[in-house]
Amino acid sequence: MNRIRKLASLILLLAAVFVPATLLRADSDGSGFIRIQPEDIEWKDAPGYNGVKMAVITGDPSKPGVYVVRVKFPPGLMSRPHFHPDDRYAIVIKGTWWTGTGDTFDPGSTVPVKAGGFMKHPAGGHHFDGAKDEEVILQLIGYGPGGTTMIHPEDGHTGPSK
Repeated sequence: MNRIRKLASLILLLAAVFVPATLLRADSDGSGFIRIQPEDIEWKDAPGYNGVKMAVITGDPSKPGVYVVRVKFPPGLMSRPHFHPDDRYAIVIKGTWWTGTGDTFDPGSTVPVKAGGFMKHPAGGHHFDGAKDEEVILQLIGYGPGGTTMIHPEDGHTGPSK
């Protein structure tokens, strides 16, 4: 099973590198090609995340299989420490994404990842991330079923980045 997940992770990484985001959804033809334009993305509030928005580009994160989602952080907001059951591959589309690891929410210790940058979140890896001075948009690719487990749920899902 571990070998299958590693193979799936490699396929996801290759897809992230070689498949442009505009080919992932919306305008579909009979051959299976799918396209989506930036203006056609349907952003929805991420419940409990105080202004963070999400858009499912393709797949269903709650079901087995590859999924692609986008996440939009408003300036000044970060997720609190959490983890996911699946590896996630993040590509920064817009802004500078600030990333931290561990169980303690410490925005001052975060490391910047600029637009065009990449980060892998290994399954079970404790982390927090978000935006400081500007809006940030990420594209996340994973193999579902996915999910998020908060390290300290009593603190909520988000906190200020400063």
